[in-house]
Amino acid sequence: MSSRSRVVLLGTCFLLVPLVWAQEASKGGRREGDLQTFINPEASDLNTKLEVMQQTLYEVNQKVIALTFLQRNGDRIRMERVMYPNSDHGLTPGYVFTPLRPEPGKRYPGLVTVHGGYHFSLDEEFFGFIERAVAEGYVVMFPEYRGSRGYGAEHYKAQDYGGKDVTDVLDAADYLASRAPVDPARLGIMGRSRGGMIALLAIERAPKKFRAAVDVVGITDFVAYMSYKPEYRRQDVAKNPRFGGMPFENLPAYMEASPLAHVDKIETPLLVLATTFDRTVPVQLHTERLIDALKARGKDFEAKIYDRAPGGHGFSQGDSAPGRDSADRIFAFLAKHLKP
Repeated sequence: MSSRSRVVLLGTCFLLVPLVWAQEASKGGRREGDLQTFINPEASDLNTKLEVMQQTLYEVNQKVIALTFLQRNGDRIRMERVMYPNSDHGLTPGYVFTPLRPEPGKRYPGLVTVHGGYHFSLDEEFFGFIERAVAEGYVVMFPEYRGSRGYGAEHYKAQDYGGKDVTDVLDAADYLASRAPVDPARLGIMGRSRGGMIALLAIERAPKKFRAAVDVVGITDFVAYMSYKPEYRRQDVAKNPRFGGMPFENLPAYMEASPLAHVDKIETPLLVLATTFDRTVPVQLHTERLIDALKARGKDFEAKIYDRAPGGHGFSQGDSAPGRDSADRIFAFLAKHLKP
């Protein structure tokens, strides 16, 4: 899709969203969980208007991302937007990617792919990985766990670290296992950055759910994370009800959210990838300590730390020798354990 086409599409979607709101309002009610049940779209104060606009833009952007994926892959991959049940008796958005024409009677291994970031969501940086995973014989589940942007203010503001994000991902795995073409005995999970942290916590809290796991530049020590992040991020995290303050005020909660504190519980074969000179998740504080803990406890794992890989924290997304090597390692590892 060209830049011009994307701009036109974005403008069209932006114009349509208020019309959709008007149509819903004219029906005499609103659907539970919709943006306008959490923010008053008719508010006159500037801050609320700006928040409504921000959330609208996030929602429109996710529609554009989905359309972009279909434009690139619609002749090969079926992309299905789903709302799957979560442990709090609610619904969490996500996407399921399957071959457009699956082989009759074939059972495919399932792969839960977890995004990272601060209110991030499905984006083009994951397209290549999803495309390759489906081509190599996996059904991919991409959960938009609570805190992800593009699904309304209520979902956005439900940001949680080491809590609802992990349960949403575990619930996504259960949902994926229930899908007809998926073999529930062959589930894997892969996450990058915060997604790596969630993947690690998932295999620690459900040690027998997955047959293989991949952590790429994952956060492993949330106490250490809070020691070097900018003050605005530290304050935002500290406001989370799970923590209720800084680590010195509620250390047990931060330890509970730290995969490094629960390595004993890992039973899933694990691949760990990282690079030196990662300024977002410094390898000395996170990955190297995780590797030491895995070694000390005799866990089944493989690891590779690249030296100054181009892109630093985002090296695995780059078209570079380390980026390509990391992808090859991931799919070789998954194939060994999930046998697509």
